[in-house]
Amino acid sequence: MRYLLSDVIPPSPTMAKDTFFHKNLTLNLRGKLIDLTRPKAMGIINITPDSFYAGSRHQNVDDAIAQAGKMLADGADMLDIGAYSSRPGATDISVQEETDRLLPVIEAITKVYPDAVLSVDTFRASVAESTINAGAHIINDISGGALDPDMFATVAKLQVPYILMHMKGTPQNMVQQAHYADVVTEVYDHFKERCQKLQALGVKDIIIDPGFGFAKTHEQSYELLRRLHDFSTLGFPLLVGISRKRMIYQLTGGTAADALNGTTVLSTIALTKGANILRVHDVKEAIETVQLWERCG
Repeated sequence: MRYLLSDVIPPSPTMAKDTFFHKNLTLNLRGKLIDLTRPKAMGIINITPDSFYAGSRHQNVDDAIAQAGKMLADGADMLDIGAYSSRPGATDISVQEETDRLLPVIEAITKVYPDAVLSVDTFRASVAESTINAGAHIINDISGGALDPDMFATVAKLQVPYILMHMKGTPQNMVQQAHYADVVTEVYDHFKERCQKLQALGVKDIIIDPGFGFAKTHEQSYELLRRLHDFSTLGFPLLVGISRKRMIYQLTGGTAADALNGTTVLSTIALTKGANILRVHDVKEAIETVQLWERCG
């Protein structure tokens, strides 16, 4: 039987056994409340020429609008829009180029689908602020504030939900940073420290993302997934982004294009361990995964 999110979760590496906690499962999006008691699907739309999965690349506004419409029709609860490729070794682009890619898409989707919940995948505070002002609702920061010292203050000023991901280094060098004595303990302690800083600034809605594949080996990523429930003791919603990643097709064979079945399997495991948001390329399949998981509860 699956556990309820209000139940006691097995203890984290830094907490005593039998510790009770409260997990915040509500997000405030400009006065609109999103309830995460039922897991949500976040669809990925990349405005880049070089994202690791070719099927997620949409390099003009019309393509992005069409993909947004398809994902919303398939049941997406949120759309995550990014213009900076974070795959290992990705080309660095300027703030201006990232902004110029993002703003027309954010503005267009907001106009065509005014009720859509939009997340912006950026680690730059100025980009985050301009896109929130253009109609986005959530900031998704792969660096957890490490690559822009102004990010936390910007999130506090904007008072929007913030996805705090764990990564060491940058997309250009993170592969060389995958060194941990205990990956779960170190990532957990990192989140604890960063969340305390955010809360001290008045940030209310924090979502944590372990950063599968970001400065982690495949084995380290699987260890994080095995012990995902440990992070629930921090009291924040959990986002899992494992869609079509190399950690899947390294084992099963093929490429990212062949990793949908593996994505579904790992997403199901993530749900059993407390995931509240699935960040995916394939929304319809993610929605079905949530429906079937709920049916077995």
